[in-house]
Amino acid sequence: MTDKLIALIDGSIYSKSVCESAAWISLRTEAPVELLHVLGRREVASSDLSGSIALGARTALLEELSDLDEQRAKLAVKRGRALLEDAEAILRTAGVKEVTARLRHGDLLEAVSEAEPGSRGIVIGKRGEAADFAKLHLGSNLERIARAATKPVFVAARAFRPIERVLIAYDGGASALKAVNHVAQAPLFDGLAIKLLTVGSETPEVRSGLEGAQAVLKAGGRQVSLEIAQGQPEKVITDVVEKDSIDLLVMGAYGHSRIRSMIIGSTTAAMMQSCKIPVVLFR
Repeated sequence: MTDKLIALIDGSIYSKSVCESAAWISLRTEAPVELLHVLGRREVASSDLSGSIALGARTALLEELSDLDEQRAKLAVKRGRALLEDAEAILRTAGVKEVTARLRHGDLLEAVSEAEPGSRGIVIGKRGEAADFAKLHLGSNLERIARAATKPVFVAARAFRPIERVLIAYDGGASALKAVNHVAQAPLFDGLAIKLLTVGSETPEVRSGLEGAQAVLKAGGRQVSLEIAQGQPEKVITDVVEKDSIDLLVMGAYGHSRIRSMIIGSTTAAMMQSCKIPVVLFR
């Protein structure tokens, strides 16, 4: 049985792109899709707004607030189910046959951790429901998921477009090697044009490492070109994405050590903010 793909759905404008990205992956890999919408504790938890109101009026007010909390929780569940139904319709219209939908209460990270062991990857939007109010910021849940995930994380852009050209940002690290091996073997990348890019000075060691990665990809049947360019990684990668009309960026992200995580993590966030295309992250 093929491992499922987890698609995280919320009420943001990115959810449509998440569904279309999941459909593209599913149709190329025959992976079933599990749609997951998580209701956070704040959406269903009760709140005490009675403050310092006098005791006589407090009982009636608390009852009214309790009723409001109950109604709000019911509405959140109805909305979540409606979001999942819409998402399932997008996937089935695209031709995906195996789709399941799940509504969960609690913490998103915990829900994803439970579902992840039987999956091949996670699809999440670049931003959440506050996308139109904070266009320069990534979604608050994205980094939590990307740092904790053990499977590849596909970060969907605002709008999906067919993917033909892929750029691998290669730094020779363990996560970059993992990305190269995955791209070489995964059916998802069959027939796509692959480019390997290293940002830095060209030395015999850098050239040798890049050509070694190229050999792995060619052994997997990939069409591969390579480039070494100097400059700030975020700017160089963004420029190459635009110059070569790249449709998908693949990169290692968020190192395990604290120092590496601070360095690599800042580059990861900068790339996801500046590139208008989807990004696949490997840890």
